[in-house]
Amino acid sequence: MPWNAGLEGPALNIARTNDSPLRVVAGPGTGKSFALKRRVARLLEEGATPRRILALTFTRNAAASLVADLCGLGVEGCDRIRAGTLHAYCYRLLSKQEVFECLGRVPRALIYFNKSGVMQFEGAPLLQDLCSGRAFGGKRECTKRIRAFEAAWARLQSDEPGWAMEPVDHAFHDDLVDWLTFHNSILIGELIPLALQFLRDNPAAPELSSFDHVLVDEYQDLNKAEQVLIDLLSETSSQTLVGDPDQSIYSFRHAHPLGIIDFAATHPGTHDEALVECRRCPSLAVTIADYLIRHNYHPTEPPRLVPLAGNPVGEISIVQWANPTAEANGIAEFCHYLVHRRGYCPSEILVLTPRRVLGYGIRDALRACDVEAHSFYHEELLDSREAQENFALLTLLSHPDDRVALRFLLGLGSPSWNAGEYGRLREKCEETGLSPWQVLQRMVDGSITIMNTNRVQCRFLEIQDKLTANRDLKGYALMDELFPPDAEWSAPAREAVMLRINEETESADIFDFLSGHITQPEMPEEGVFVRVMSLHKSKGLTSKVVIVSGCIEGLVPSLDTDLTPAETAANLEEQRRLFYVAITRCREVMVLSSVIRLEKSVAYKIGAKVRGGGTVGSTITSRFVSELGPNAPRAKNGPRWVRDDFRP
Repeated sequence: MPWNAGLEGPALNIARTNDSPLRVVAGPGTGKSFALKRRVARLLEEGATPRRILALTFTRNAAASLVADLCGLGVEGCDRIRAGTLHAYCYRLLSKQEVFECLGRVPRALIYFNKSGVMQFEGAPLLQDLCSGRAFGGKRECTKRIRAFEAAWARLQSDEPGWAMEPVDHAFHDDLVDWLTFHNSILIGELIPLALQFLRDNPAAPELSSFDHVLVDEYQDLNKAEQVLIDLLSETSSQTLVGDPDQSIYSFRHAHPLGIIDFAATHPGTHDEALVECRRCPSLAVTIADYLIRHNYHPTEPPRLVPLAGNPVGEISIVQWANPTAEANGIAEFCHYLVHRRGYCPSEILVLTPRRVLGYGIRDALRACDVEAHSFYHEELLDSREAQENFALLTLLSHPDDRVALRFLLGLGSPSWNAGEYGRLREKCEETGLSPWQVLQRMVDGSITIMNTNRVQCRFLEIQDKLTANRDLKGYALMDELFPPDAEWSAPAREAVMLRINEETESADIFDFLSGHITQPEMPEEGVFVRVMSLHKSKGLTSKVVIVSGCIEGLVPSLDTDLTPAETAANLEEQRRLFYVAITRCREVMVLSSVIRLEKSVAYKIGAKVRGGGTVGSTITSRFVSELGPNAPRAKNGPRWVRDDFRP
């Protein structure tokens, strides 16, 4: 198929122009991926060398989809272009140039997730060790500093990445790198500043002239360090960036919508194209989404997104339930109706909810209604202490010298993570050149003595016993021992790997499957089940039916009382963008759901805002629902909606 077949208007301009840099601002469902693929197709058809085309996407799935679609067009050489994530590119660069070895670093990624703004799992003892005896603030503040470190200390779009300017940040930087180096580990986000520093320090590096064309998708989700790195890679090539400031939802990674908004001001000669016609969503969904997002702008701002002429109106319902249990059961009943009476496949239904506990309730209610469902919160595999401990044991079974897993297990169960005792152990390691495991082994046999380390020694003996008990197990037997089939907490781990192993699978292979599932979560595009996930995780997905639950204040938008007024305003704008992303996933049917009452213990746990006395409080429907404009349907009582056969 010729690259320009069926193209017209802005999409044709995007595909055919040779101007550089090219900035494409494209709203949700407007065909940006389609235009980007046709641009690559044209370059290849006109003789561009495939390996000199770098296409950077936000996820591995998006990169695979790009190549697959190009192959479907019959474009020769499409399977040889360099397509992938920026982090994957940086890992290959640093490995090829032996940067890890030169810096004395080991590319073992620290595995963690955030809860209430604080790093968990392997990040927990790291925070404890950094906070002990230093003026870096509490664990939440240290987590923020680590995010800034991963952005090369460019917290704002105006900051120049590369250096910690404040003395406290500089000291934190040194302590963090020392901890990571001692524990033979890196942070995933650290790949960017490491690659940036390498290329800045080595202007003759061949990587700086390796590409003739650099194309970047989801540019608004990059932080300043990532943007500067892309500029370096594009110095001798044409540059194309595609994104949408209205879908910028990763400020916790220091991504800013200003990165794409102000691009032309810092890149003279920028050629601009815009895609505003939404081809994906029903016209009513587009209308209310546009009304919502314009609350982030001056009232005179023109429409940000318009429906494609001829798109169907669609079905949109706004409903409210008595409590989360009623909401879960009502949503499950609606999905059962869609599957068994209207012929939808479960895979065509996407349920978005801002908190895992609500998502689990909906997932379980769906299964009780005989509608298969899976939840996708990648941190759920490590949500329990049992899962964390046994994953760390699996790590040591696979990699006996792993210092991060050992540090985690030595501190597990202690409020202080045994930081004082572990600090003395680390001092002995640095004094002798021995590893923590070697020093501990010598402490057990009496050849080394370290005062006031009894708890660490006892934990080490327990760890040794557990490793010995499981060392000869493989495959199903090992999984059954570490992640028992009758334990609810082990279900996510078993779900992730049981179909990929057999009775002879080695522990190292099981570890690789599980760690890959955690550190590089990708959303399955296929599967005969309803997908339940967070609003953030829905980015890049589409579905015939989208249900957004938990539309109450404190959840949508989430509220943080520790922010300054300026930070609160910026957070509200980003939360609005997140809701905008969620409601522009649908192709046919959309439901926005809330509850009127919530147990206060649950509300406190998930951050919802409730009123009134007693153990159950009244909730407040999300302000975003009232920002959908005059065309939004009137909200309905959930049970009445069910009795009316779910009519919008």
